[in-house]
Amino acid sequence: MEWQQSASQFELDKSQTAANQVYVHLRDQILKMSMRPGTVLSRADLSRYYGVSATPIRDATLRLAEEGLVDVFPQHGTRVSGIDIDAAKYAHFLRLSLELEIARKLSGGHPADLPKELYALIDKQRGYLETQNFDAFVQVDLEFHHRLFVAANMEDLWVFMRSKSGNMDRLRRLHVPLNGKADGVLQEHADLAAAIANGNAYAAESLVRRHLSGTMSKLRALRERYPGLLMPEDTVVPELLTSGTTSLLPTP
Repeated sequence: MEWQQSASQFELDKSQTAANQVYVHLRDQILKMSMRPGTVLSRADLSRYYGVSATPIRDATLRLAEEGLVDVFPQHGTRVSGIDIDAAKYAHFLRLSLELEIARKLSGGHPADLPKELYALIDKQRGYLETQNFDAFVQVDLEFHHRLFVAANMEDLWVFMRSKSGNMDRLRRLHVPLNGKADGVLQEHADLAAAIANGNAYAAESLVRRHLSGTMSKLRALRERYPGLLMPEDTVVPELLTSGTTSLLPTP
């Protein structure tokens, strides 16, 4: 959706800081690929959209830049970054290392209600797949894995891992709708839940390794399907940012 020069469409929660709300919302739009690489983000437009001053916008975009999700060019503007494959590989290594240990730990003992909760999330995910709601599908996918971290008393590591996973998340969002990927995710979730419930650590670890490596094994195909999105742009950006390119902001 093209950005409209209009009054603010975003409702701020007065109990939270404006900068954090802007950061969370922008990050969500970038990870869902609603704002694709190359989208130019005008600070003036963002200020109008969120109904805040320049300071929260600056703070939010700097946080996004630290995560490699936007490029900030002083005196010129901000642009959504290309998907950094090296950063995605780093995030994959980090997440795989953590979830292998979590799968092993939970297979040796877990809260009694964990399998039931996991199967409920799988059913919820299946419903979103049937309606082709891939944004919601991916969100429940995260809930499934978050539940594993919580059950293993490792929620702080989940927060840390998520702060590093932006580029990997964007790759997965491109991959999920393609070639039966979502069906495979559902089956792997069901198999992983069963392995944990049955105390089969070997099967659980094997499933985690396969489940988390699917997107990285398709990098070449994704690069061919989405040319220009998977690698950072090498062109000099100030010219782009001053060439009249419109920014895109979705309706919340």
